[in-house]
Amino acid sequence: MGRGKIVIRRIDNSTSRQVTFSKRRNGLLKKAKELAILCDAEVGVMIFSSTGKFYDFSSTSMKSVVERYNKTKEEQNQLGSSTSEVMFWQREAAMLRQQLLNLQESHRQIMGEELSGLTIKDLQSLENQLEVSLRGVRTKKDRLLMDEIQELNRKGNLIHQENVELYEKVNLIRQENMELKKKVLTKDHQNVENRNSVLTNNLAIQEDSEVPAVSLQLSQPQQEHHETCSGAKK
Repeated sequence: MGRGKIVIRRIDNSTSRQVTFSKRRNGLLKKAKELAILCDAEVGVMIFSSTGKFYDFSSTSMKSVVERYNKTKEEQNQLGSSTSEVMFWQREAAMLRQQLLNLQESHRQIMGEELSGLTIKDLQSLENQLEVSLRGVRTKKDRLLMDEIQELNRKGNLIHQENVELYEKVNLIRQENMELKKKVLTKDHQNVENRNSVLTNNLAIQEDSEVPAVSLQLSQPQQEHHETCSGAKK
């Protein structure tokens, strides 16, 4: 009778588990040694038990085997990543190319070209799409026109306000000029009056200064004669 199949699962009994570990460990190391000798292969085996013990076998040197393994694994990862990256960009390029073709075909149909292969349903859908697009374009145009009108109104109000302010400033300047003219005319009139009054006063002073001189010249001899006569009489 042949041996029955053993269920591969953890052995609960610690003694049986340790015995099985020892047997299979020795068998694994033996098979690795035979593989290295028979096939001229570089083999390295590392085993850690559940208790932390370390067992290993290497056909040459465990360090060289580990370095070769790390180098080969890194190259495989790089090759796999580069290959997958190339495949990814190829799929992206194919998808973008197809999208470009679809857009170009849709553009030609919107422009009224290449409509022979379309059915009535496709033509109706295209017509609805054009109507929606045209409605959107008109709405956008109306909005832009309204914005421009509002902007022009705002600028017109600003210009009107600036004109009002400039008009008020001009009126103020005119009033100031008129007041300055009035002050200048008043001052000139006062200067003329002062000049005339000074001239008049000078003439009056001159006349007043001449009259007493004449009276003195005329009255002086009379007074002396009167005194002489009165002395004679006395």
